[in-house]
Amino acid sequence: MMTTSLKAMSESLKKSTSNACENLLTAEEQQEKINELRRLVGPLPDKLSCYCSDALISRHLRAWNWNINKATKMLKENLKWRLEYKPEEIRWDEVACEAETGKIYRSNYVDKHGRTVLVMRPSCQNSKSTSAQIRYLVYCMENAILNLPQNQEQMIWLIDFHGFNLSNISFKVSRETAHVLQVHYPERLGDAILYNPPKFFEPFYRLVKPFLEQKTANKVKFVYSDDPNTKKIMEDLFDIEQLDSAFGGKDNTGFDIHKYAERMREDDKRMASLVAAHRPVLTTDTCSNPTNSVSDSDASDEKVDKSSHGVNVEDFSPENDLPVPSGCSKPAGDAK
Repeated sequence: MMTTSLKAMSESLKKSTSNACENLLTAEEQQEKINELRRLVGPLPDKLSCYCSDALISRHLRAWNWNINKATKMLKENLKWRLEYKPEEIRWDEVACEAETGKIYRSNYVDKHGRTVLVMRPSCQNSKSTSAQIRYLVYCMENAILNLPQNQEQMIWLIDFHGFNLSNISFKVSRETAHVLQVHYPERLGDAILYNPPKFFEPFYRLVKPFLEQKTANKVKFVYSDDPNTKKIMEDLFDIEQLDSAFGGKDNTGFDIHKYAERMREDDKRMASLVAAHRPVLTTDTCSNPTNSVSDSDASDEKVDKSSHGVNVEDFSPENDLPVPSGCSKPAGDAK
């Protein structure tokens, strides 16, 4: 049966959807907002200019319901983080020790929409370092984006709770994960499937949920193997023949660290080529969708502080919400 929390979350979603007052934006209006945000950000150093494509700016705007003021602030924070953290320069050998247990990995199958799938198994946690865990998560996010098809911007998170217990709960890591996802990878998550979470996980999720933007929280789906209603979520999203048996599918291949390492090293070569070519990981221009919307409440909040124009290298100070961690070995970016 569906749990009480799942019912409450579904009712909350229905209520928020029915009460929303939205104005549709035309493609032209969306492009005007994209151009305005780019103007507000101002000139960028060469190493960051490739991360200001129309598609990327559109994702920041969609994350904030096309509120230019909020989206500009988030994009600036994101660019600052990329300049310092250098996520595109993280390589497999730096984070391999975090991956040994298969706690996070990119599956060899996609969903029916062609979206990359990141499998997460929190019971396989093998590290006590928050910074190292986050750095590996960032590596996985960059890799998932690298492997998206040209017509797709989002990925799926499949979270397997088999063997999960209280010792696997970390409020700090969960909070940092939410920050990375929402601030540095806005609109990259399509769905987050929580598969067979134990009963004691529900109060923990209620503590974490306030750190999630409503749009992100709405993407979280609880699925239980003994509940036909929620199992249908998996059947609608995946080819059951390809889906891992841990999620009710028929594939018993499992995770092999040696084969996975080979895949990641090949992907590292592709990433290095993209970086050398001075291109963003994904520049798919799927931003001109007239069905996207902006709420009335946000429209009045778009008076942008004119003093915030322009982003220069000097503007990026060492302070950041996420410290640059050492990971398992010295980061590639520090070797220069």
